[in-house]
Amino acid sequence: MKYLRGPAFIGCALVFILTWCGAANAQSGSFIVTQNRQEVGSASYAINATSGGFDSSSMVKVSMQGLDYALSKTEQLDGEHHVQHVILSGTVNGSAVNVVGKPDAANFLLNISANGRSSTTRLDAHSAAVFLPDFDPGALQTLLALAETQNGRDLWAIVPKQAGSVAALQLATYADEQGTLDGKPIAVHHLVATIADAHINLFSGPDNLLLQAELPQEGFALVRKGFVLTPPKKPIVPAE
Repeated sequence: MKYLRGPAFIGCALVFILTWCGAANAQSGSFIVTQNRQEVGSASYAINATSGGFDSSSMVKVSMQGLDYALSKTEQLDGEHHVQHVILSGTVNGSAVNVVGKPDAANFLLNISANGRSSTTRLDAHSAAVFLPDFDPGALQTLLALAETQNGRDLWAIVPKQAGSVAALQLATYADEQGTLDGKPIAVHHLVATIADAHINLFSGPDNLLLQAELPQEGFALVRKGFVLTPPKKPIVPAE
């Protein structure tokens, strides 16, 4: 084998480093939104590294009987995935909602415009808090990253509904499962996030990549395109 030396080696090494760093500092995903395994919408996110942390964006569209929901969100995070500023625009069954949020001293400030009215809410500030709209894969991906930096502890959810609220978020680890991504086997980690009485099942792959989320709303799920979770084996019925 012929080894590269001198400028040629340095050039190849530099290309490898830039390529590897680009992959590590950018992440995105496209998802199908389902209800009871029937497709009802789509969602996507992109997270890119910046000099001060990360820029995150999400898009969601759900259209079904009784629910016409759209969301567009941009968010700035620091280097440890703590939210610094967020802008959300959405519609729910024809009603427009706009939210701007940011830390403000000992509070997290939410400015909400909905149904022709504007309001300001000051929530208790928690550094390890995730801004968590419905059906948002970018928020769930941020939760996975933040949980890693926090060792799964002292996590909070900022929920932008009505006047807005903040609640403690508990994470429980379950046994790993299996699945395929683009037809190739992949190890799947299983976490359950609990917010008040709501439970979100999170399934992730290597490097905390969000693969699937089963949401607390009746029968809803986000499934990364190309991912299939291997159904768990049914327990053996004991012989009579």
